[in-house]
Amino acid sequence: MEEYIVIEHRQKSNNDAPNGEGSSNQKVFIIKAVNSKLPSLVVFASPTDLQFGTKINVDDKKVYLEDKQIGEVSNMLSSSDVVVNTDYDIKYTGGYSKDGKIIYLDKDLPKSIKINDKDVDLVQSIGLHHELPEKWLIDDAYDYQYAHLIATGIEKDYITSLGIKWEDYDNELGKLLRQIYNKKPKKSPKNLDLSPYIATNDQEALKEIRESMELDQTS
Repeated sequence: MEEYIVIEHRQKSNNDAPNGEGSSNQKVFIIKAVNSKLPSLVVFASPTDLQFGTKINVDDKKVYLEDKQIGEVSNMLSSSDVVVNTDYDIKYTGGYSKDGKIIYLDKDLPKSIKINDKDVDLVQSIGLHHELPEKWLIDDAYDYQYAHLIATGIEKDYITSLGIKWEDYDNELGKLLRQIYNKKPKKSPKNLDLSPYIATNDQEALKEIRESMELDQTS
């Protein structure tokens, strides 16, 4: 079984119960949960309402709360469905294509850093445990600020699972992020999702990115 943490719960009408089973006022909830280890996101319907932060387990498609099955996965998104590209300049260090199939990391970002004598794979921590779930949520109509907050929590869970203090990682990574942000991009991917820059009203970054997109002759 894999552990997931609930990030959204909302009530759904059950009027379409087959053969008239169940009353129209029977409560059904649509639940979304993330796994910070894989990472992945699952969606399922359940008669049990689960609050934000509730831990559940998923075994194949069956969803359990403690030892009780409470639903079955109807949709899953996984990091195995994307590729990571490090050929471009990415103004916020990490980003994603508009279709969500490519995670971009800046070409000058090291593949790993050492924190207290432990190696941290930045493709995993930034690319797959932050940028990817952030893109999933943005595509699901979350605003950028909320998606970024949830993604940071997933990244933090991953880092602490390595036995590393988040503060130590955050401080060391911050130096790299500032260095990358302060350089002017020479080549940005034409299919880069600009949602983060638009949401933060970073006009200077948008200008630099759009100018550098013109230099990208790839399709």
